Amino acid sequence: MAIDFDVQERVATVTINRPEALNAMNPAMYSRLSECWIEIRDNPDIWAAVITGAPQPNRPPERQIFSAGADLKSAFKPRETYEFWQTQADQLLNRGLEVWKPVVAAVNGLCLAGGMTLLLATDIRVASEHAAFDLSEVKRGILPGNGGTHRAIRQLPYPIAMEMLLLAKRLTAERAAHFGLINEVVPHDQLMDVAMQRARELTSMAPLAVRAIKELAVRGQYLSLQDGLRFEEVIQHRLLVTEDGKEGPKAFAEKRPPEYKGQ
Repeated sequence: MAIDFDVQERVATVTINRPEALNAMNPAMYSRLSECWIEIRDNPDIWAAVITGAPQPNRPPERQIFSAGADLKSAFKPRETYEFWQTQADQLLNRGLEVWKPVVAAVNGLCLAGGMTLLLATDIRVASEHAAFDLSEVKRGILPGNGGTHRAIRQLPYPIAMEMLLLAKRLTAERAAHFGLINEVVPHDQLMDVAMQRARELTSMAPLAVRAIKELAVRGQYLSLQDGLRFEEVIQHRLLVTEDGKEGPKAFAEKRPPEYKGQ
């Protein structure tokens, strides 16, 4: 299988592993990726996830590919008319699947097209110094699907987003960090260590609070401030009666590290 999935110490690692095709994704890989995201969403033993691309052993660091996106040579077929309304079939993180557990992206090289739309659906983003980013679908007569047009314009300054969407201009890792697309740029050989460190930091937090905060932050973008404040109040009330919600203040008062259980 060209999507590797591993769980260690509450962190799921998803690896796009098709180096011979520059980690381009075919229909079978998208289906498997959907299964991985659902497992991350539904498995109570998973508190955070990391997504990365397998290295290409025949390429130097400056020519590595995180993912070239959808494999346009594969047999992607137009959907049957009845399938158009099967909106939850094979859902992906970037196509609307709601995964409130935090996702860290470890971008080890070029992040292109569908790889970029996947990145835009993650929460914490660490990039190799050799990484670069572009949405080049316009060159192929198609558009950046799975949220590319919507998230790019929300996450980048308008002229920068339009430059990427309409002219397929590429951002270096340095410029991507400057515009806030990624959190940090690290030496290539330290990428996975840093990404896993961020994931472990996330799993040290109260998991129910982390998920609540992510949901509030994501949904809050589309709510009025008045509605958002009320939603926040309701979720806070729900957290306060959980075991973790009681453990946090208790541990603080007792001057000891909290022991969160996700309950």
